[in-house]
Amino acid sequence: MQRAEMIHRVSTPDRWWDLIVIGGGATGAGVAIDAATRGYDVLLLEQSDFGKGTSSRSTKLVHGGVRYLEQGNLSLVMEALKERGLLLQNAPHLVRNLAFVVPSYDWWEAPFYGLGLKLYNLLAGKYGFGASRILSKEETLERLPTIKTEGLRGGVIYFDGQFDDSRLLVNLLQTAVEQSATVLNYCPVTELTRDAEGIVDGVRFRDLESGTPYEAHAHVVVNATGPFSDGVRRMADPSADSMIAPSQGIHLVFDASFLAGESAIMVPHTSDGRVMFAIPWHGHTVVGTTDTPIPRPELEPVAMEEEIEFILQTASLYLDKPPARADILSVFAGIRPLVKGDAGSTAALSRDHTIRIEKSGLVTVCGGKWTTYRRMAEDCVNQAAALGGLPEKPCVTEHLNIHGYHSSSEKLGRLRVYGSDAADIAQLRQSEPLHPALPYTAAEVIWAVRQEMARTVEDVLARRTRALFLNARAAHDMAPQVAAIMARELGFDAAWEAAQVAAFREVANGYVAQASSSPANPAPSSGPKIGTGA
Repeated sequence: MQRAEMIHRVSTPDRWWDLIVIGGGATGAGVAIDAATRGYDVLLLEQSDFGKGTSSRSTKLVHGGVRYLEQGNLSLVMEALKERGLLLQNAPHLVRNLAFVVPSYDWWEAPFYGLGLKLYNLLAGKYGFGASRILSKEETLERLPTIKTEGLRGGVIYFDGQFDDSRLLVNLLQTAVEQSATVLNYCPVTELTRDAEGIVDGVRFRDLESGTPYEAHAHVVVNATGPFSDGVRRMADPSADSMIAPSQGIHLVFDASFLAGESAIMVPHTSDGRVMFAIPWHGHTVVGTTDTPIPRPELEPVAMEEEIEFILQTASLYLDKPPARADILSVFAGIRPLVKGDAGSTAALSRDHTIRIEKSGLVTVCGGKWTTYRRMAEDCVNQAAALGGLPEKPCVTEHLNIHGYHSSSEKLGRLRVYGSDAADIAQLRQSEPLHPALPYTAAEVIWAVRQEMARTVEDVLARRTRALFLNARAAHDMAPQVAAIMARELGFDAAWEAAQVAAFREVANGYVAQASSSPANPAPSSGPKIGTGA
């Protein structure tokens, strides 16, 4: 995946594309793969880096959505459970089976949640990850040795999927390129073009690296920009009503000691109406998430003080060692592109996806969630192909191996997330960690630049590796080394290095939990009450 080659392709005069996809997150990448594998000529444009927005900021779970059972949305749960199974099948190097325990502190909780999770398993059918069952107190403590013991009666275990979101996104884009798609980061669309009848027939965009403007035309243009969908829609129609009700969720990252063992914790109902997870991820503990309606989406959202306090207080109800602000290694925020409805809160809005064909001919796909990206893409390409008069061709992504596919990736150790690329990275023979707190190496920086279109220090430390998301201070310290390696690879000078370090450190400051101006509320002395609003 070489950016110079991608730029060369869009420089060809008078070239018509079958589809132009605006947005380089999970949905846009899914659309690009689906369309390219059908033989359509595809151009994907991303305003910043791939996955800069929502698609790198998830809870790191590939799941059916236990909470949607409570909403009665069985069709969404069944669809997501099937897609979860397909992701494990098609990208085993990035998706794995993870045990979740729902701890019970009241007599009714284990049978109540046990029944719901039995239904969850039944809905998965042949795509199930493992049978759920009720655990004794001793079995619960064996699975969760750091759980709060006071009042603990037992728990329920079930199995779901975990993944590395931005690593999967990079592999999806590589898969699209292997299928002849053209993908470009740092190329924001500035205008939509129209034909004589006023129908959208292309885009104008600019390469932020060179400043060069471009124009590209297509039979159909797809808006897959997630939280920013309304902005693109208003390029076509300035009077367009808002579709998106953006909501912010945050996660706190701690060291592995807060969740010893291999299992995750799932709390079915927090006081803000969301599910809370505490999960092991890349040798750390990730806890989240919140649900805070926001007036408008930001490309680099920052956690609010009340969100940080909420997670610290909620986690203290379940962890024997209550996490403190000083324990936070990183805090990251993401925006959910929820489609507006009649629900009273963003936590209650459906995660079903929506495809809208505007009067201008612009196709907008939004909503949904990471797990269902493939199905969203299939539905979108079906609609777009019909609208654009493209030859009718079937979707083939259900059984398409994602770039990096490796059936024995567990043998690759820490480089498992690279799958079949791991051997080539090892051949670079630069395996010393760049920082004692994190395992990432110079070889991974070089690989990100040469093969994964990383253009900035942030691209490498936030999304090609996960350093910024795991330990913001360590990533801050790594920036000069990474900038130096990238400058050598890209042929840039010392001024570029200095500018990159400064820009990254400014972003990294938003991932550091600053000292609180007000003390946290003390945790209750008794055990937590799941589902009571505690």
